[in-house]
Amino acid sequence: MICRKSDLESVQIAVDYIRRGKVVVLPTDTVYGFSGIVDGRHYSYHTYEKICAIKNRDEGKNLIQLIAKPEDVKKYTRDVIPAELLEKWPGPLTIIVHTFAEDGNFETTAFRCPGDEWLREIIARCGAPIYSTSVNRSGHPVLDNIQQIKDEFGKDVELIIDDGDKKGGVPSTIVAIDESGNVKVVREGAVEIHC
Repeated sequence: MICRKSDLESVQIAVDYIRRGKVVVLPTDTVYGFSGIVDGRHYSYHTYEKICAIKNRDEGKNLIQLIAKPEDVKKYTRDVIPAELLEKWPGPLTIIVHTFAEDGNFETTAFRCPGDEWLREIIARCGAPIYSTSVNRSGHPVLDNIQQIKDEFGKDVELIIDDGDKKGGVPSTIVAIDESGNVKVVREGAVEIHC
C-alpha cells in the first residue's frame, strides 16, 4: 500500500501496520527508513529478522530504535546520558547505551528520538519503540528518490509512506557511551557533537 504523509489518516494507517508486525517504509527527519515494531518480550513478529532479510544485512548488526520522547530512553538503560546530548533530542542524534539483555547480561542498543512530530506520534501510538534503518540493500547507497524506493522495495514491504524525495538527506550522528560514561562519536552526521 502507498499512502502520502500529508493524508489525514497517514499516522493511523502506519500504526495499524506496525502494530501488526509489518515492515513499512517511513520518512524520518533524516532519510527514509525501514521500520517495524521492536517486539522484544511483548510480541513475536520477528520484525528485526524481516528487515535484515529485505536489506540482505547481517543479523549480527543492531538496528536503531526510535522512541517517542527523550525521557523514554530511561526505561531501557541505567547509563547517565549527558544533558548536552539529551538537549539534542528530539533530533537527528542516535545514542548507543547499555541495556539489559534477555539473558541478564548487558548489551548495547542505539536509540533516537526523531525530530519529526508526525513520526513521534506514530511511535507513541505503537506503545513501543520502532526499528529504523536506511532504505537500501546492504552495501548499496541509501535511496532518496521515492519512485526508486517504490520500484525497488514495493513488493518487499506492506506499506510505503510517501513524503517526496529526500535529496541530500543526511543520516543521524551516532555517539556511544562507554562503561565509564565517556562519549565517543561513532558516525558524523546531521548533528555536530564535540566530545
